[in-house]
Amino acid sequence: MKPEINAEEKLKAFSSLGKYLSWIGLISVGMMCCLVLLLTGFHFPKTLYTNTNNQLSSKNQLKPETGRVAGPGYWMAPDTIKIQDKPGADLIRYGRNLMVNTASYLGPQGTVGKLANGMNCQNCHLDAGTKPFANNFSVFYVNYPKWSVRSGRKEEAFERIDECFERSMNGMAPKRNSKEMQAMLAYLKWVGEKVSSETPLADHSVKKVPYLDIPADPIKGKIVYTSKCMSCHGSEGKGMAAPGGKGYIYPPLWGPDSYNDGAGMFRLGNFAGFVKNNMPYGSTYLDPNLSDEEAWNVAAYVNAQPRPHLNPKNDYKDISTKPIDYPFGPYADAFSEKQHKYGPFSEIAKQHPFKNKKIT
Repeated sequence: MKPEINAEEKLKAFSSLGKYLSWIGLISVGMMCCLVLLLTGFHFPKTLYTNTNNQLSSKNQLKPETGRVAGPGYWMAPDTIKIQDKPGADLIRYGRNLMVNTASYLGPQGTVGKLANGMNCQNCHLDAGTKPFANNFSVFYVNYPKWSVRSGRKEEAFERIDECFERSMNGMAPKRNSKEMQAMLAYLKWVGEKVSSETPLADHSVKKVPYLDIPADPIKGKIVYTSKCMSCHGSEGKGMAAPGGKGYIYPPLWGPDSYNDGAGMFRLGNFAGFVKNNMPYGSTYLDPNLSDEEAWNVAAYVNAQPRPHLNPKNDYKDISTKPIDYPFGPYADAFSEKQHKYGPFSEIAKQHPFKNKKIT
């Protein structure tokens, strides 16, 4: 007969068995968790540190998209609250109000004059000319006077404002010595007071979209417009009028109240670059909504629609200086007017004598 096992020995045996089963259970649960994580595609984050000096690993840093995010010289607009500390603060503030609410002062029902079509300056110069890659005013004032290849002469800053009123607003500019013109110039000077004409800025115009290998397609562009633009600008491109009929919440993109065909936005490259980095509303150059092809195609669709005409006879009298997307001949090359409007632009660019120069 086997000797009888006492109670203490039995307790030890059960205790050892319990520990053994616990370890088996923990290992099984761990293996199951790992299997689930692998099947669901989960990956544990890599460490941000790769050496004893706690230096960030270059592989794990969030890097800007090449060619899109401005570099170290990136410009930031001054805080509007600082206007109060400047001489002529009231004039600067009035200038900013004119940029934001142009139609209220100078539109068809303007309180100061009836000079423009109802659009506001900031419809093209977003956030009163302070937003990156949205025609901001960072280097506007310091660059004047400067040579304009479009007019073929040196222009003053007020003359560039004249052109905006005559082209983008399809109207007439305030007089040179008017309070309104002086206020806008004062605001433009204040916005760009921290820069010089030599400051390397990547964000003051629109970021050009790479050329397509095929022409931009207005038919495909209509699909883009319908799905991503129509909710704000309307099925007929009329925009959304502001309460009281003074200006627009969302501007008209074609028709009698939109920019005429002499405006900068009528050039496909400008329009495509603008919408790529700013539209639909809420998009930014850091987080664009449209693909390159969508940007080109919707630009082609919008600019294929009817709008006011401006006689181009006085533009680019030296035809060799015409931008490659300027849609009115004659040209210094053998490409057609249609190709200059819709592309493809790569071959034109190769032959263009001014392809590496800034053209206004």
